Amino acid sequence: MIVIGFFLWTSVLCLLHSYLFYPLLLKWLTKNKPNNSLVYNKQETLPSVVFLMSLYNEEKVIVQKLNSLLASDYPRDKLSVYIGSDCSEDQTNTLVEAFIAEHAWMHFFPYQTRSGKPGVINRLVRSATENSSSKGEEPILIISDANVMLAPNTIFELVKHFKNKAIGLVDSNIQNPHQKHTDAIGIAQSETSYISREVFIKHMEGIAWGRTMGPLGGCYALRAAMFEAVPPGFLVDDFYIAMKVFEKGGLAINELEALCYESSPQEIQEEFRRKTRISAGNFANLAMFKHLLWPPNSSLSFAFLSHKVLRWYGPFFILISYLCTLLLALVYDNTFYQVLGLLQTFALFGIPLLDWFFQQLNLNVVLLRYITYFNAMNLALFNGFFKYLKGVQNGIWQPTKRDI
Repeated sequence: MIVIGFFLWTSVLCLLHSYLFYPLLLKWLTKNKPNNSLVYNKQETLPSVVFLMSLYNEEKVIVQKLNSLLASDYPRDKLSVYIGSDCSEDQTNTLVEAFIAEHAWMHFFPYQTRSGKPGVINRLVRSATENSSSKGEEPILIISDANVMLAPNTIFELVKHFKNKAIGLVDSNIQNPHQKHTDAIGIAQSETSYISREVFIKHMEGIAWGRTMGPLGGCYALRAAMFEAVPPGFLVDDFYIAMKVFEKGGLAINELEALCYESSPQEIQEEFRRKTRISAGNFANLAMFKHLLWPPNSSLSFAFLSHKVLRWYGPFFILISYLCTLLLALVYDNTFYQVLGLLQTFALFGIPLLDWFFQQLNLNVVLLRYITYFNAMNLALFNGFFKYLKGVQNGIWQPTKRDI
């Protein structure tokens, strides 16, 4: 009974640490502590920026994205755009070619074979850095998704921190533009809350230690010298790139004023597919960077373990705690664990069923939706783990359906 109880409460403690204790600790550590203050101002000579985008069938959003770049207040002579199309099959290529015909600072590469986002970014970085090297410059790279729209000051807000030579990567603040009008029946509200919480945690990690645990991927900046090509088959390229920055001694922070806008998905099936794919990539990254968990007393290893590793193994902690509770309840006839087992069973199975029933009635109970979302995303993590064990065949992706 003692051994089973040990596994039960250790699993519960791991979950509580990652989702509750760690954010509370960060909040305490960063209270009244400012973000990086060694920054450029707009009157100084700013570094050159290369803006990179990988496209695949983005005809619904690409013109809006390019217009958001035109609206940027970053000096035009310091900004160049490199766009790669991963063998798009819709009107993406036609729209881009027509748009950039009048803008010599935009460069387009319509690739003929699919290589996935990491492969396209690798190619674009090679082309951009070769061009920059011929000019004797080391640019700041900004990697962004086509469906992530930028505020006019976003590029400057990202780049200003690179006056501090210790900083290697700066992440943006991604928000849902429809946040106030999100359809409560879908999962957009839960996903928006999740992203907002992640941005806040990453921001505090940056302030506390300069250890933002991977950008959200929609829009982030890094020094060209700290970029390392993503290996074939890697699915979560942004996390790989961030961890390589740490390996090279750079710091990573988040800038809340670097606003970006991305609509959240409504369909849980679509988000489950995306989270499963990300999960497989997470475990590949863990295998690649497990050495960064040592020594265990460093800020990098603590943040990596607390924010990422424990969360990635969250579904296993949930399963272990549930099975241990059932054993203690049924084998040892313990009333406390019998009640706990009923509560866990209801949380895992009853609440999703109740939430589905309310959805059929067009009713939304926020707490039920959040618990359903939490369960589904942990199930996606579980599914992604076994996909990782089976082996990732390539880094090719399909865009997630989102509101425009």
